[in-house]
Amino acid sequence: MHTQLILLPLLLLTIQIILRITKFLTSPLRNIPGPFWARFSNLWYFNRLRQGQFEHDNIKLHKQYGPIVRVGPNHYSISDAATIKNVYGTGSKFAKSAWYDGWKHPAQWTVFADRDIKRHADTRKRFTGLYSMSSLVNYEPFVDHCAELFITRLNEFADHGETLNMGHWFQCYAFDVIGNITFGERFGFLDRGHDIDGTIAALQKVVIYSTLVGIFPEWHPRLFKPLSKLKWSGAGGRAYISKFVQDKISAHDQKAQIQTPEPEKNEPQSEQPQDFVDKLMQARQKDPKKVTDYHLFIMGQSNVTAGSDTTAISLSTIMWHLMQYPEVLHKLRQEIEEFTAQGMCSSPITFKESQEMPYFQAVMKEALRMHAATGLPMWRTVPDGGAEIGGRFFPGGSVVGVNTWVAHYDESVFVDAGVFKPERWIEAESRPERLRVMNQMYMPFGLGSRTCLGKHISILEMSKLIPRLVQEFDFTPLRKTWRTENFWFVKPVDFEVRVKRRVSPAV
Repeated sequence: MHTQLILLPLLLLTIQIILRITKFLTSPLRNIPGPFWARFSNLWYFNRLRQGQFEHDNIKLHKQYGPIVRVGPNHYSISDAATIKNVYGTGSKFAKSAWYDGWKHPAQWTVFADRDIKRHADTRKRFTGLYSMSSLVNYEPFVDHCAELFITRLNEFADHGETLNMGHWFQCYAFDVIGNITFGERFGFLDRGHDIDGTIAALQKVVIYSTLVGIFPEWHPRLFKPLSKLKWSGAGGRAYISKFVQDKISAHDQKAQIQTPEPEKNEPQSEQPQDFVDKLMQARQKDPKKVTDYHLFIMGQSNVTAGSDTTAISLSTIMWHLMQYPEVLHKLRQEIEEFTAQGMCSSPITFKESQEMPYFQAVMKEALRMHAATGLPMWRTVPDGGAEIGGRFFPGGSVVGVNTWVAHYDESVFVDAGVFKPERWIEAESRPERLRVMNQMYMPFGLGSRTCLGKHISILEMSKLIPRLVQEFDFTPLRKTWRTENFWFVKPVDFEVRVKRRVSPAV
């Protein structure tokens, strides 16, 4: 009896090994190169991701193996430029892979993780106007308020001669901005830099859990319920964030229900900017079938979960590279000073004014090329019937993906890709074909129909803050290189600086 109990699991394991070997030997993709163990199990990929440096690993893999690299039994990392348009372009039939299931509650769907192409397109159509460029004018006062607080905190650090972790403070800024834009009130992170109720820590747990469990998505429904009861777990962090957002919406809803008297016809009305949830509630009242309570929840949650990390990382990379390349910083300061002297730059700078500064735009674009916020392949499933990718036929169900870092460090497109050179974008303006190829490979916010909804809000936050930091402060990093962790978002963890005031505040 005991012998049978021992032999049974060994038999099952042997069968699994034989099936995997047989599947590999009969696969039309069996000769695609890659690490040996990646041919048989996703454990190799899981282990590499667990170490938090896969953006660098991925670039090295393509240098070693070529444009198509196997990272799992059915997962293939691609670096071919034509693939990007084919897989990610508008109208693509390549749905998000099962990896994205780890980014949602097992029984729910969300905008970011939605694998249903039709439903996702419908959701975007309903709410894309809230994130449009034209909506930014309405959100600008929310950003100004937070930028002013951020400047106040930096002045305090300068006065006391204290060092600060810019990555952390940028996340405080981004969190308060998205709170202001979404709910009409800051969360309060900029008051003291404290992680209020452990929200930032909870979000990081969600990111780590989602990144890793997505490699084995079949385990997510089994793990989520028991782990969600444990505050220290990623599932527990997701449960916390969900409750956090729901509580904010409920409080906002109650506030909106308080009846206020109608203003007199001749009485001047204050031009209070309208927040995101206000707009959604008005749309829900107008058409409850088109905008439901669940839409309200998932859009608010999307803002909170995606609206702080990506922007904080992008702000960090812009300032980090300006500190590492003083000649670029000098040229940017010159541009800002020239625009100010000509009356083309207000105090605070407006978003529209920032868009007219060619060198500033090139600096932002180059910084996000050098260090994109996301650092893993954006996995997509090959549709039924298969598809040709990079000169190879991939059967339906194969999983392929392009890592933004791989695309951004392609030397055939970005010469001296490891050098921070904003001028490359300005010089390319006179070479339309060159610029077209560069833009095709530039994807810090994704591409096509899955482009990040909050892209313009993130750009707004950067555009309002960076010129002020460059004008008013000198920053000295405490180290020549920084350490990052990549769990989908490539976050700097030790971006510590000293700050010194450049100009006296206006009296």
